[in-house]
Amino acid sequence: MEISVLPLAAGQMKEKVADESKLGFGRVFSDRMLLIEWTPEKGWHDARIKPYEPFVLDPSAQVFHYAQEIFEGLKAYKWADGRIALFRPEKNARRFNLSAERLCMPELPEELFIKGIKQLVAQEKDWIPTAPGTSLYIRPAMIGVQPVLGVNPSDHFYFFVILSPVGAYYAAGFKPVSIMVEDHYVRAVPGGTGEAKTGGNYASSLKAGLEAKKKGYDQVLWLDGREQRYIEEVGAMNMFFVYGNKIVTSALNGSILAGVTRDSVLTLAQKLGCTVEEKKIDVIELMADIKAGKVTEAFGSGTAAVITPVGKLHYKDETVLLGDGEVGSLTQKLYDTLTGIQTGQVPDEFGWLSFV
Repeated sequence: MEISVLPLAAGQMKEKVADESKLGFGRVFSDRMLLIEWTPEKGWHDARIKPYEPFVLDPSAQVFHYAQEIFEGLKAYKWADGRIALFRPEKNARRFNLSAERLCMPELPEELFIKGIKQLVAQEKDWIPTAPGTSLYIRPAMIGVQPVLGVNPSDHFYFFVILSPVGAYYAAGFKPVSIMVEDHYVRAVPGGTGEAKTGGNYASSLKAGLEAKKKGYDQVLWLDGREQRYIEEVGAMNMFFVYGNKIVTSALNGSILAGVTRDSVLTLAQKLGCTVEEKKIDVIELMADIKAGKVTEAFGSGTAAVITPVGKLHYKDETVLLGDGEVGSLTQKLYDTLTGIQTGQVPDEFGWLSFV
């Protein structure tokens, strides 16, 4: 499919943020976006790169009422030699279609997903920041826009991609966060939509997140939705626990998102000489292992932060320190290696990079 590029008027060009330390995350957007439509009669059609602007949708559009919506998140990095790198975009394309299947939405050909992103990023390459730790965040999404009040799959969809230059995630330094284990609210259960990247999963996590922040914790760690006993994931990242030279993470069970960074961590950890184990993690046993000193480090993984060190874990009425409460050596090594591969400072031995 050919992707047309619509002209950008002078008045539609935005002023870029001069001080990249003030970019933040997801607040600034580039001049252009990608839009492709789907209908039963035409399939995917009318692919165009157009000025970034609001959608005009009918108030009865199904996305507003029945939440037919999915999304992805990945990044583009501008290297010192001028090349623009994407990190494992084929994994995002594959997961996007798994989410689409679960939400009764049309699959988008993986090659079109990647082609559209590369062409859009090429058009907007001047928006990629270059200060240390910065990148261009890429948000592909699909929404059902059929204007009808009926609990049925939409027959008209928009696939779109927007771009946001983002600042260094750890603007104040690479420091551990504190996490509260949620033992009241439930985010997802096997058979639900937990393994799909859809907005409803995140909406259902907001209340617990706000309550955790009121209690002084940075993020929430979810337990399984049936017994509320087994570790699942933090709202925006998968979790890992380090037992000496072994890394343990929760097995994918239908309610946990299969993170692209999660998969990369498991692969890289083995390359670094660690053993990895995916299994059900009992929160009571985990707390006991932390107190006994068996768990030496803990960290999360996700696209936004790559690796997030965890210093404290709170469950019910007890707070435990991970290691000495500082960034663990393996956590630091994984962070340095992954970000090094993404930015071209460490050789890519795995074929993870794709260039625009």
